[in-house]
Amino acid sequence: LKPAAHALFKKLKDEELELLVQVVESRGAWESGCVLAPWGDPRGVKQGLPPQVLLCRLFRWPDLHQSHELKHLCYCAGGQGVCGDLAVLCCNPHHFSRLAVPETPPPPYVKASCGPSWPDEPQHPSTQLCSPLPDTSLSWSTVKDGCWCTLAYWEYRTRVGRLYAVHEASVNVFCELPWGSGFCLAQLPAAYRSCAVRRARGKIGRGLLLSREPGGVWAYNRSEHPIFVSSPTLSPPDACRLSVLKVLPGYSAKVFDYEWAGDRRGWHLPGEGPCDPHSIRISFAKGWGPCYSRQFITSCPCWLEVLLNQPR
Repeated sequence: LKPAAHALFKKLKDEELELLVQVVESRGAWESGCVLAPWGDPRGVKQGLPPQVLLCRLFRWPDLHQSHELKHLCYCAGGQGVCGDLAVLCCNPHHFSRLAVPETPPPPYVKASCGPSWPDEPQHPSTQLCSPLPDTSLSWSTVKDGCWCTLAYWEYRTRVGRLYAVHEASVNVFCELPWGSGFCLAQLPAAYRSCAVRRARGKIGRGLLLSREPGGVWAYNRSEHPIFVSSPTLSPPDACRLSVLKVLPGYSAKVFDYEWAGDRRGWHLPGEGPCDPHSIRISFAKGWGPCYSRQFITSCPCWLEVLLNQPR
C-alpha cells in the first residue's frame, strides 16, 4: 500500500494532511471534518484502491477489500461529493464504519427454546423487573416537539436516571468522550452498583452513535468492545424470539427498519412477553439470547432501551 498511499498524500492539501494526522492520532475521538481527495485511482498504482478504501485499510482495517463493505457516518458531508462537486470525495478513515453481519456459525449455547421460560432472579433485592413496553412518561407532546426517540439506561432490571429525549438526527451515548455531547452515562447516579456492573461500565468508553437516516435507524459502535442489538425488524416475522446482532468495534448496523415495522401494534414472544414493535435494545459488552449464556437482556449489566416515536 505504500506507493498508493504516497500517491494519494501528494494530492492532498496541507490542511487536509494536518487534519488526517490529527484524526489518526486521536483514533476518531471527536467528530472531525472531511478529508477531501480527488476521485479516481492514483495513476501508475497497481492496487487501484479508491481513496477511502486505501486509508481505511491503512489506518483501521487491514483486511478491508471493497468500498461496499463501508458505510459513511451520518455527520460526513463528503460522501458523494461536496456541494455538488463529484470530482472529490471524503476519505477520512473515521468517517466510515464497516457493515455488521450476523455471526455464522453462532456460539455453542443452545439453552433457549420457543417454549415457556422465565427470567433469572433479580441481581439485587431493591431491583425491579422492567417492562418491555414504552415508559408512560413518553407523551405525544414529545412527538410534536420533534423528538424521534427516547433513551432509557438500565442496569440489569433497574432503570437508572431519567428518560433522555433525542431531537437531533443523531446522538452519542457514552461514558467517556473527550469532545462531543449527547447522553453521558457516567453522569447518571445509582444507589447500588455490583462489581459486574462496574466492570461493564468500564467497557462502554466512547459508546455508540445512534442516527435516524432515511428508512431506519443505524447504530455505530464507537467503543473498543462489542455491542449487542435486538429489535423486531432484525428478526423474521415468524421468529419465535428476537434475534441478537453482535456489532464489533468500528462497525455499524441498521438496527431498525420503519417499513418492516409497519403498523403492527405489538408482538408477544414466548418466554419474554409483549414486545413493543417500535423499540431497540442494546447491551454494552455482554450478549444475550439463544447464542449466549444469558437468555434475557435483563441479565445484562448495562443496556440501553431506545423507544422510537412512529413517523407521521
